[in-house]
Amino acid sequence: MRRVLRRLARRVRVRDDRGTVAMYTVLFTPIVLMLAGLLVDGGLAIHARQRAADMAEQAARAGANEIDTDALRATGEPVLDPGRARTAACDLLGSFGTQVTASRCDADQQQVTVSVEITVKPQILGIVPGLGSFTLSSTETAHPVTGGDGP
Repeated sequence: MRRVLRRLARRVRVRDDRGTVAMYTVLFTPIVLMLAGLLVDGGLAIHARQRAADMAEQAARAGANEIDTDALRATGEPVLDPGRARTAACDLLGSFGTQVTASRCDADQQQVTVSVEITVKPQILGIVPGLGSFTLSSTETAHPVTGGDGP
């Protein structure tokens, strides 16, 4: 009787536990990889967006520094030299090298507008077909300012 009960107990235990860990591994591994991919690649996207905004802002400010001094002395109002402003903005973007995928610098006598595009290749989600690199862009504008009330 004991032998029969032991055999039944072994069979029941083996049948109940067999393959459960493998099943959980197969089911949850893709979910964990997708969550890790969203975390890592989402962070890359946020950083790239901030970096594009920073580059565009720096270039626009560099262009806004190119004030036409003759017009400033004559009128007392800050007026940009559009050619120099555009060149200064584009030169600063050129110093970032291959980080910038595409850019555009526009200037008139009142403002400088700079657009920057950065392409990011996903680190983890790139293994999923159809989820290749993506492009993030930012556009910033700067105006010339002289003087000030602050310290």
